Amino acid sequence: MKLSHLVAALAVVLAATPALAAGKPVNVFAAASLKNALDEVGREYAKTGGEARFSYAASSAMARQIEQGAPADVYVSADVGWMTYLAERGLIVAASRRDLLTNRLALIAPADSRTSLKVAKGMPLARALGDGRLAVAGPDVPAGKYAKAALISLGAWGQVSGRLAQAENVRTALQYVARGESPFGVVYDTDARLEPKVRIVGLFPAASHPAIVYPAALVVGSKNPEAAKFLSFMSGPRAAAVFRKYGFTVLPRR
Repeated sequence: MKLSHLVAALAVVLAATPALAAGKPVNVFAAASLKNALDEVGREYAKTGGEARFSYAASSAMARQIEQGAPADVYVSADVGWMTYLAERGLIVAASRRDLLTNRLALIAPADSRTSLKVAKGMPLARALGDGRLAVAGPDVPAGKYAKAALISLGAWGQVSGRLAQAENVRTALQYVARGESPFGVVYDTDARLEPKVRIVGLFPAASHPAIVYPAALVVGSKNPEAAKFLSFMSGPRAAAVFRKYGFTVLPRR
């Protein structure tokens, strides 16, 4: 073989090597409230030579898609309930399961709203709503379950349970308020911080609802060896810095 041909052939091999080393992209099914943070985690992961692709929706929707055979490698839920749902069906790798993050629950209003309301037991939420509806995620969605628990705890659920604008996920509930379609909404603190068209009226007491925990795990049906690497990266210091930047509290590794 001529030297020029050999050099050309070697160049082709070397050009292909990084792609081979990187392996298959990791398919991550995650809670909608994680979108901005996980997108950035994905960009950080790419710097290591890996690639992650994200699908976002309500944790309930993601879990059901995995149950139906959707090609997920990693699942990240916004509560332990939907992770346990998959675990009980043998659909996650039990040993890989870990709790990553916590969050806070916030009562929000449009940014130009002047309504003042203290988030506490006995708050007159129904009166503050006027003729409007309270934007919340649906009853199967973690944010919706947390919201209901918090409102029950504060004695406000009976006032507003018939006056809800229920959304398919927490980001949609956020947009109802941002667009002025609802005078108030209940979303995660991290979501409210990202939207300039809403303001945080107050945070719900942590004791008023179950702890907001984001667990992650490998999906049993995954055949992608890169999935474990991404899960480990997501639990590491570089990802932790990103999650803190977006307002999440990072849980210690156990």
